[in-house]
Amino acid sequence: MRILFVSVEVAPFAKVGGLADVAGALPKALRRLGHDARVVMPLYRMIEDDPRWTLVNTLDEFDVEMNPHWTKTATFKETELDGLPVGFIGTDEWYGASVNSESVYQPGGTQHLFFCQAVIAAMEQLDWIPDVIHCNDWHTGFLPVLLREKASHVWDEVASIYTIHNLAYQGEFGTEVLDALDLPHSIYNSEQVEAYGSVNFLKAGCVYSDQVNTVSKNYANEIQTPEFGCSLEGLMAHLERQGRLSGIVNGIDLDVFNPSTDQDLPAHFSARAHQGKAICRSKLLAEVGLPEIPGAPLFGVVSRLSSQKGMDLMLNAAETMFNFPIQLIVQGLGDPALAQAFTHLEARYPQNFRFIQRFDAPIAQRIYAGCDAFLMPSAFEPCGLGQMIAMRYGTVPVVRATGGLADTVFEGKNGFRFQRRDTEDFLAAVKRARDVFQHLDQWRELMMNGMNGDYSWEKSAEEYVDVYNKARLSRQLVGVKSA
Repeated sequence: MRILFVSVEVAPFAKVGGLADVAGALPKALRRLGHDARVVMPLYRMIEDDPRWTLVNTLDEFDVEMNPHWTKTATFKETELDGLPVGFIGTDEWYGASVNSESVYQPGGTQHLFFCQAVIAAMEQLDWIPDVIHCNDWHTGFLPVLLREKASHVWDEVASIYTIHNLAYQGEFGTEVLDALDLPHSIYNSEQVEAYGSVNFLKAGCVYSDQVNTVSKNYANEIQTPEFGCSLEGLMAHLERQGRLSGIVNGIDLDVFNPSTDQDLPAHFSARAHQGKAICRSKLLAEVGLPEIPGAPLFGVVSRLSSQKGMDLMLNAAETMFNFPIQLIVQGLGDPALAQAFTHLEARYPQNFRFIQRFDAPIAQRIYAGCDAFLMPSAFEPCGLGQMIAMRYGTVPVVRATGGLADTVFEGKNGFRFQRRDTEDFLAAVKRARDVFQHLDQWRELMMNGMNGDYSWEKSAEEYVDVYNKARLSRQLVGVKSA
């Protein structure tokens, strides 16, 4: 099967969040299953300037007709990532020198419309038409629209699936985006691309795709409720009734996240030989300047600083947690007010807490490996990769039972979880972890269960293939009805 995976961030070329990890790992797993999977992403200047990548000019210049009055010139370059072909759509207007891995998501929607149209134009120029095109998040929401409303007939039998990585980000703009692509205003209605007075990119992708999925089974159920549906719960429930909505838990790249080979660690370890984890712990404490408190578990956080990630809960609970006692290391960027609060917290509790306010992938790896436990008190979490990475490194997760966290972490088996989004319930889970930590045999069992879990992409990739086949069948049935 020919599968084209389309994303605006792909690890390791450009990464902001979990979407990049999925885009870098899932297509490789699909290729291992024997499918011709390829990836297309924007050619940010930082990628061109990075000496790690050798880019081949496949299409020096080609035209991307946005509308009869506006045609842009683009380039298409390629490289390989562990045997995976990765293509890059280039244009100086939006992907120039100012874009870096912390500013991939520039404001506005026009650059994403261009990207969607350019993907179609490039594949036609290359004469490589996929069987399935896999779109991701709101930035690619208009790609399924273009396939059905504007693209040439060579795309008629191409199925599309659309993955929601986070429903909270939808891409809402005025009707001028329809004019930018010369799309009819007749599709601006509540059944197609309009939602609450705006053109909604995510809704458009869901409506026009043959299949829609999100990144955990539990999150697929949650987004059908007012609490998690972000005002689109009615649409999500409708997709479920149509048999077009599913949930597939993400995996992680086991070659990248491997404590027995990770070059960022001071010592290596595995489920069979885990002595190196103690070395990682002591080295991490020394690196961040925390004195060891006998009997206190060391908790870690690698996260965006936001209330969605439960940072407010953590701040409210911090003083009580430190009195248990525990020690805590938080690494992250985000909300300036939360960052300031964590900075003040470190000043008040220098024996218990360190705050690392920067993006630093090697330190993140050492936090995953060197801590005893990992905190994810998220308000919502579509899938979550941190808990799986932590368990892979023998670090026991403490999570709120929401989204993919509820699908992967189980109380007393491989971690601890709490239900209510309040300080009391969160503290109770942390205290349970602290108490079990005092019993080495019980704690080691949790560690081993986590380390021996299957977090590979293979099972998830097989589930995606099932969804692709379902989408292709739907597209074929549409063709039969049209005939």
